[in-house]
Amino acid sequence: MSAAPVLSITDLVVKAETPTGDVTLVDGVSLDVAAGEVVSIVGESGSGKSITMLAVMGLLPAGTWIDSGSIRFHGTELTTLTAREFNSIRGGQLAMVFQDPMTTLNPVRRVGSQLAEGIRLHDRTASRSSSRRRVVELLDSVGIVEPATKAKDYPHQWSGGMRQRALIAGAMAHDPAMLIADEPTTALDVTIQAQVMKVLAAARTEAGSAMILITHDLGLVAQVADRVAVMYSGRIVEMQDVYGIFESPRHPYTAGLLASVLSLEDDDAAAYAIPGQPPTPATRGEGCAFQPRCAVGRDRPECAIAPSLAVADGMAIACHVPLIDGRLPVVDSFPRTATITEGVRAS
Repeated sequence: MSAAPVLSITDLVVKAETPTGDVTLVDGVSLDVAAGEVVSIVGESGSGKSITMLAVMGLLPAGTWIDSGSIRFHGTELTTLTAREFNSIRGGQLAMVFQDPMTTLNPVRRVGSQLAEGIRLHDRTASRSSSRRRVVELLDSVGIVEPATKAKDYPHQWSGGMRQRALIAGAMAHDPAMLIADEPTTALDVTIQAQVMKVLAAARTEAGSAMILITHDLGLVAQVADRVAVMYSGRIVEMQDVYGIFESPRHPYTAGLLASVLSLEDDDAAAYAIPGQPPTPATRGEGCAFQPRCAVGRDRPECAIAPSLAVADGMAIACHVPLIDGRLPVVDSFPRTATITEGVRAS
């Protein structure tokens, strides 16, 4: 990893306009990603993972905007770029693989033509013939059989796994320094998931790209991530290296997420789910957003005050009462086996 981060997000605040007033979708997120590093962002749906990365890509939907904060890519401040300036970076050195391969490609254009267009946009010297050759090389690199022939197909002629490979090929066309992958395996079956992640890892390694992986799949996180950022209600509540997250989560929310993952040895009695639902941006209070669902702090008065993100010893935690061994306490409304219910900090 290099000393200077490839991507640096500082105190990012993203807001949205609603009929009842403006609401905060992303609230003070800070995150650095070093060259060659894989950072995974996890959390329940609506926690702000994707909207944070859409802000990085300059692709926020209508009615949303960056209210404050900084996003720097290789030292360039992205929040102040014009649309033309952003287009020179986005899709080239800063690339993204979107969530749903079944809807991302244009259904009325051939796959190869769409990939070739992206190549020419970022390389004005590329001819149509050279871009077509590059498309064949890219499709071959992601494991598409007979790539020259398949490039002439329309998206509906490809399976979901093949379309996802095409999206990866397009994202890696210019050896990006920063790759964002938003749930790249969600629409795929388990076998194809493994194949796609292998292709993605190989392509990223060859280019030396840093990567942000947004996913709900904690098993995938354990396999590929160097560091993990846990988001809840628009904020990062914990960040550690991948070993620390899985061996000793500090935030009760992180521990709850991990406790909800069943192993092959578990039976139905071991099933666990964090009770309740995350707050919407409009109903988020001033205190800790997780307090109403928290096994540790829901009855503690100090948790009515929003904790700041404290950084120490390579980890970050936003919690007034962090766990010391990653285990949830015994609470009647939080049933779980004894293996995860001991050792919470007594104070």
